[in-house]
Amino acid sequence: MKNNKSKIKRVPKRAIYEKKDIYKILDKECLCHVGFIYNGSPIVIPTLYGRKDDLIYIHGASISRMITELEKGIEVSVSMANVNGLVLARSAFHHSVNYESVVLFGKGKLVEENKKNEALKIISDHIIHGRWEECRLPSENELKATKVIEIKIEEISAKVRTGSPIDDQQDYELDYWAGEIPFNKVIGKAIPDNKLKSDINIPESVKNLVGS
Repeated sequence: MKNNKSKIKRVPKRAIYEKKDIYKILDKECLCHVGFIYNGSPIVIPTLYGRKDDLIYIHGASISRMITELEKGIEVSVSMANVNGLVLARSAFHHSVNYESVVLFGKGKLVEENKKNEALKIISDHIIHGRWEECRLPSENELKATKVIEIKIEEISAKVRTGSPIDDQQDYELDYWAGEIPFNKVIGKAIPDNKLKSDINIPESVKNLVGS
């Protein structure tokens, strides 16, 4: 889905425009950064998100500036990134990182009250699938204090770097170490709350996530 805003101009060979491939990257994470204009100034807010089809869902306090601005239908940019490792070149100039990143554009829309629980479940399942059914659902007062914004993806692109450092040809003869340092994300063992009742076992959603 390539248009003027989403077209990759810097190192275009690293660009990805197929939505199915981009969504695989987008679904690996649950934290994004939402960019918008507030009172004439740019603002970028980190927040959790969920995706279903071509829609991104975010939530927040009903009075938060991000939510109150986005519900007006203003244009918004959302980005996320995974850093997969350091790339150390022979020259300082060519040091880099291996990464996957996504940038999308769309407009915010307030989710209707009768669809709010469904949207919140999408966010919850994006973070840890199945957890929604294993905990107390939001109360009426909690729902009143929360708004959910739906962002329809109008433009989207991804950019990915993998592999070894790329040095200038003459630098390959220099006596400096070069290579990659991978970052491996490890999900740790679940730690029970110290106020948890002793007879409550780890639920399936947590077992599936931590692999135990």
